[in-house]
Amino acid sequence: YQYLRRYKQKENLDRSTFVPGRIEGTEKECLACLMEFCGRSNPSWTELSNFTHFLNFQLRKCEELVFCSPVVGKHFHGF
Repeated sequence: YQYLRRYKQKENLDRSTFVPGRIEGTEKECLACLMEFCGRSNPSWTELSNFTHFLNFQLRKCEELVFCSPVVGKHFHGF
């Protein structure tokens, strides 16, 4: 949700990383954001769950890439 929220606000995601335990927004805002980006007009809880698990997996892998690190990433803007 942190990434989707920043993306929606057109913030620079190159410097964003997930911070466990940080609470941003309300539950209602989080659900609305997830439903907006899920790609389904009326997603079920299962579809939202699958979407969030897949997105979390992909973002975690992206954060681990050397190309996305603060040191190397400055040479690969937007990668």
